[in-house]
Amino acid sequence: MAKDVEVAERGSFSAKDYHDPPPAPLFDSVELTKWSFYRAVIAEFIATLLFLYITVLTVIGYKSQSETDDCGGVGILGIAWAFGGMIFILVYCTAGISGGHINPAVTFGLFLARKVSLVRAVMYIVAQSLGAIAGVGLVKAFQSSYYKKFGGGANTLADGYSTGVGLSAEIIGTFVLVYTVFSATDPKRSARDSHVPVLAPLPIGFAVFMVHLATIPITGTGINPARSLGAAVILDDKKAWDDQWIFWVGPFIGAAIAAFYHQFILRAGAVKALGSFRSNPHN
Repeated sequence: MAKDVEVAERGSFSAKDYHDPPPAPLFDSVELTKWSFYRAVIAEFIATLLFLYITVLTVIGYKSQSETDDCGGVGILGIAWAFGGMIFILVYCTAGISGGHINPAVTFGLFLARKVSLVRAVMYIVAQSLGAIAGVGLVKAFQSSYYKKFGGGANTLADGYSTGVGLSAEIIGTFVLVYTVFSATDPKRSARDSHVPVLAPLPIGFAVFMVHLATIPITGTGINPARSLGAAVILDDKKAWDDQWIFWVGPFIGAAIAAFYHQFILRAGAVKALGSFRSNPHN
């Protein structure tokens, strides 16, 4: 009887209602000949530009308004909403074109999971970085009188926190974000929730919102190397450059851990690989 139940259970899981896409090739030079590839790169550039423009402008506006009135401006809660809300909007708009990465750490995590090729990953990261610089450049042009005075929205380690704490905050914060991206875009989940078109962008935006609430007091919240680079380039401040490595190393480590956790633990990639190895008659 127990054996029959086991067979029945196995049979019920064999008829999947979803299909995992094949791993992306490591090098895919064919992409460079397709307009859809360049359209996706442009979408990443514009999305990151808009993301930095709105969010950094919100940060500077809050600091300028609260200078004379402690209750003025949107507050930290409003800043967190600006970052999370913009990610929700932009992922929703670009998901069908580029995948809606808008973050080198997200692109890096998806590359490690073989969701995108090396060519696409590199081009996305370049486009995101240039878009971030352009977005913060617009903020400086519109708020030239306040930009330098209020720190240009640059990420720096706050006074009283060690480098280890700042790096850990970036690792954990990015892990939360990239883990959410993997979970929200999982083919298994997408097949069953396809009738809800905003489902994937919503939790991703909320993840960004929640991480900002937790880590704004520590690092100003990076979790996005392009966001940190764009602000540092335009502000050109020594402390912003000295701390810049934290906002690249931390997010990339967090993204790598999230990719490993989702692919090899939750989706049992390690178990499947081991089972395939054992079942190979040539071994």
